Amino acid sequence: MSRDREPFASLLLYHLFKWSVVSPMLHLYFRGRIYGADQVPMHGPLIVVTNHASDFDPPIVSNCVGRPVSFMAKQELFRVPVLRQAIRLYGAYPVKRGAADRSAIRAALQQLEQGWSVGIFLQGTRTPDARIPSPKLGAALIAAHAQVPLLPVSLWGTQAILRKKHPLPRPVPVTVRIGELISPPTSTRREELQAITQQCTNAIHDLHDRGR
Repeated sequence: MSRDREPFASLLLYHLFKWSVVSPMLHLYFRGRIYGADQVPMHGPLIVVTNHASDFDPPIVSNCVGRPVSFMAKQELFRVPVLRQAIRLYGAYPVKRGAADRSAIRAALQQLEQGWSVGIFLQGTRTPDARIPSPKLGAALIAAHAQVPLLPVSLWGTQAILRKKHPLPRPVPVTVRIGELISPPTSTRREELQAITQQCTNAIHDLHDRGR
């Protein structure tokens, strides 16, 4: 049986970390602006699709959508005793290197079954300008299998947080825009996955083009 919400312990940890660390840093240090938070369903499984330009993106996304977002993490992190329990509780799931697509899809589907919101970077990796030149089909494929909606989210300004020779995060302005829900593909046919993926990409770019 699938769950309607994340485990209570994960919700508790999320709110503790959000209000004590992430939200103060986002609003005071990065002068964060958030638009469209009312578009986020607070219950039920959800796939959050976004652009990616910084290691700061996962906690910022989770903070701004108002509910925990489960992101993949490299398997090596789950071998560290205390860290393993903490990141699992926070929603991270392990992915093996070299088999990322298969293991990520299985793990993401399991998280959705548990009522989590799953976060997926459409490009699959960071880009220096926060654009999505070659979006991957994984998010659409997972949405098709689970039949859950996709929520486009744009991160503006995070690519400037860290720079070479500057070990500390820079106090640059950050803006997060949340778009309207996109229905999942009705099948796993490649052309339909491509169409939904492009729709998500276009939505994120449109939000990003609005700037600050």
